Amino acid sequence: MPRRTSPHAFRRLASRYLLAAILLLALRGHAETLLCHVTYGGETRILQAQPVSSPYTVPVRAIGSYFLFRMVFQPEPRDLATIKIYVFSERDDGPALIHQLTHPYPPPTPPRSSYGFTGLNSVHEPIRDGEIQYWCELSPVEKGTP
Repeated sequence: MPRRTSPHAFRRLASRYLLAAILLLALRGHAETLLCHVTYGGETRILQAQPVSSPYTVPVRAIGSYFLFRMVFQPEPRDLATIKIYVFSERDDGPALIHQLTHPYPPPTPPRSSYGFTGLNSVHEPIRDGEIQYWCELSPVEKGTP
């Protein structure tokens, strides 16, 4: 005589299959990378930032001889999910924060924007009279690609 499966056991088995399917989709899905298009002295560079779990380990990047640029892309945990951009001025007594931009993650997508989700930002260094411009976007990247 065939054995009957209880409704409780069936639900437990179905939820395990559902969880396994979700995990497989997540592994095969896409990750995102943060791309910032930074222009200084007539030259544009595209800087990349991968997702991080802690903002404290993200280094700054030198832009010319007067600016330091820092991109923090923290998509998890959900309650702390943000994208932050910092611009520092390199001074004799150490870096000075001159610009900070914070967006929730995922950021709202403006319709038909030429300058990503941040818009075009211009940052002026007041002592040396320098300027950088930047805008940022999220780009899907296949997991496992460099």
